[in-house]
Amino acid sequence: MEIIYLYDGSFEGFLCCIFDSYANREVPSDIVPEESASPTLFETRSVTADKSRADRVFRKVAVLSGEAARLLRRGFLTCLEHREIRLYQLVVKLLREGPGFLQNLADETLLPVLKAVRHMEGEAQLLRGFVRFSDYSGILGGEIEPKNHVLPLLRSHFCSRFPNEQFFIYDRTHREALFYTGGKAIITTLDRFEMAPPDETEASYRRLWKRFYDTIAIKERENPRCRQTQMPKRYWTTMTEFQSEKYFIPGRSSEISHPTGILPTV
Repeated sequence: MEIIYLYDGSFEGFLCCIFDSYANREVPSDIVPEESASPTLFETRSVTADKSRADRVFRKVAVLSGEAARLLRRGFLTCLEHREIRLYQLVVKLLREGPGFLQNLADETLLPVLKAVRHMEGEAQLLRGFVRFSDYSGILGGEIEPKNHVLPLLRSHFCSRFPNEQFFIYDRTHREALFYTGGKAIITTLDRFEMAPPDETEASYRRLWKRFYDTIAIKERENPRCRQTQMPKRYWTTMTEFQSEKYFIPGRSSEISHPTGILPTV
């Protein structure tokens, strides 16, 4: 019997899908977040997230293989197509055969997850250098537009880099934000978000950065292909040096406010 599991989109909810599969002795044909589910002729079942069940599943995976546990947690953050069912198949194989297959990097179950995790880790590494912050009355704010859910990977880097600051990084793709204040950080979903315009001081710093970027360029050594290799074009949408003139114009004083209202208590 074909059955599709629907869950709340959280990591705990996904782990509960694995728990239910074993508890009900059935193999789902797909596992899909409820918010992105499409009409189907197959039977569907909504799986409720339960922390105790999720912890049991993850502990079992971690006992069998620390590397499998790492791939499971990080794989869930990737943009891998049919991510949930591929990770489910990885866990099933681990429980059935043990961790030996993880040594075979060409394994058909392992390889897609491994490639996706490497892609995500590479993207996070690039964004550690590509995030551009603006100053909003003492709060630093930046935006990114990644393919993967990279905020959990960026958290420790920026929190240790700016330990005495208040800052946020908004992920346009997944509509979530990392907030840091008072030595603590949280990642939360934002249904609506729009960055405030810069004040006069911030606008002047943006222009200075753009002028610096343009000035250090050596015309005779321009190599667009090399630049796009080192700084892929899809990241340019949130980088100061590639913005249009509007980005460098200060807003009216009545328009300027903290882009998040206030930073949440964390």
